[in-house]
Amino acid sequence: MTSPVLVVHGGAGGHNDELTERLSEYREALVGALEAGGRALRDGREAIEAVQAAVMAMEDFPLFNAGHGATLCDDGEVELSASAMRGSDRAAGAVAVVRRTRNPVAAAAAMLDEPEVLLAGDRADAFAAARGLEQRDPSEFVTERQRRRLSTRHAGDGGTVGAVCLDGRGLLAAATSTGGLQGQRRGRVGDSPVIGAGTWADRQVAVSCTGKGEAFVRAGAARLLGALVAHGVGLENAARTVLDEVAQCGGEGGLIVVDARGQVALPFSTEAMPRGVWRPGEPPVVEIP
Repeated sequence: MTSPVLVVHGGAGGHNDELTERLSEYREALVGALEAGGRALRDGREAIEAVQAAVMAMEDFPLFNAGHGATLCDDGEVELSASAMRGSDRAAGAVAVVRRTRNPVAAAAAMLDEPEVLLAGDRADAFAAARGLEQRDPSEFVTERQRRRLSTRHAGDGGTVGAVCLDGRGLLAAATSTGGLQGQRRGRVGDSPVIGAGTWADRQVAVSCTGKGEAFVRAGAARLLGALVAHGVGLENAARTVLDEVAQCGGEGGLIVVDARGQVALPFSTEAMPRGVWRPGEPPVVEIP
């Protein structure tokens, strides 16, 4: 048996006024996500269920760019994407451009044992509905806060939410969820639902990325980190190397990673990346620079 650890992030970006003014709300949401994942672990559930629980909690928090309250496309609509990966067998699932599924990460997790890895659009929502996942009218994901931000082209929106976990059996998992970039073209897909770009988990490491998705895709960021760790590179050095590769592709952002020994790394190249760590028997540790 190993000592579990759960790590979450609320997206990499600028340190804007809202983050300062609503700091207590962001902190409470991160603690809530850690506690949701922690409860799953205490109940004997596996890492993949813990990351799903943590990300679902963040999808329901309207100040994060995922699920309810996500950023808006150029026409004022919401398109959501998510992925999940189980390290023990590299099972992976993802959905993209969904508009009705309340918790896209739950749909991604439901894909883990399907022959396909990624479903998109109406078919992804239909799959989620067939699996009994709650569906909403697309308008219910849109908040007045995001309408104002779109109309003023408010800077700083983007990124994702995500979670990585090592459970008591030594199993690893990762999950990521996003609303994409503010004002993005309808149909755009970033790194979050792309396995190996925004999310990766194997028997040695689990990672969830956040930032400018196109750069993370071009860098193959999440899989690159896994390969570096597999070849003996230390966790912190591997994470920094990945962010350097992302920078060479014209992007910035951050990532959270946990390895099979319970070590964590949480680097970012932006001004801020709200994040937190949970370990059994200890209070959650949340950092919002």
